[in-house]
Amino acid sequence: LLAALPGKRLLHFAPEPCLEAQFRRIPGLDYLSADLYNPRAMQQMDITRLPLPDDSFDFIFCSHVLEHVADDRQALAELHRVLHPGGQALLLVPLEGKVTDEDPTITDPLARERRFGQFDHLRRYGMDFTDRIQAAGFTVHLLHGDALGLSPADLTRLGLETGEILFSGHKPPTRF
Repeated sequence: LLAALPGKRLLHFAPEPCLEAQFRRIPGLDYLSADLYNPRAMQQMDITRLPLPDDSFDFIFCSHVLEHVADDRQALAELHRVLHPGGQALLLVPLEGKVTDEDPTITDPLARERRFGQFDHLRRYGMDFTDRIQAAGFTVHLLHGDALGLSPADLTRLGLETGEILFSGHKPPTRF
C-alpha cells in the first residue's frame, strides 16, 4: 500500500501518531487527517457528514473508528461517496464472532464496556461487517495482518495485532 501512495490523495480518520508520521514522510502524497474531536487532526469533521467533494480521495484509512459512530452505515456511505472510483478504503474494527452485537438502548458507559469491550463503543462487530461495507457500495476483500509480511514489532508499531483482519473496501471503477 505505501508504495502505491506517491501522487495519490489519502484521507486518514482518527490519525494515529505512528501512522500519521509514516504517511507524512511519503513524497508526493496529498494527505489529510480528520477526526471529530482530536485537535491534532488537520480537520475536524463528522464521518457521517463529510464536507468533502465526491470522488476526491484515492485511499482512505479508517482504523477503530466505526464502532464509536452511532450511524456506522451512513459513515460507510460517506466514505464510499468521497472515494474515487477504483479507490480503496482500509477499514479496521474490533471483531469478534460471526454476527455484530449492538443495542442502541445501552447508554450507560459501564454497561457498554461490559457488552462491547469499551465504554465508548456502540457495538462489537462480527464477520457480517462485510455485509455493511457491501451495502455501502464497496467490493470487499479481507486482508490478514499476518499476511502483510510485517514483523510482530512492525505490526505493534502500526497499531495492528497479529491475526487482525483488515477489511479492504474497493469502489468499483466507473463504467461507460
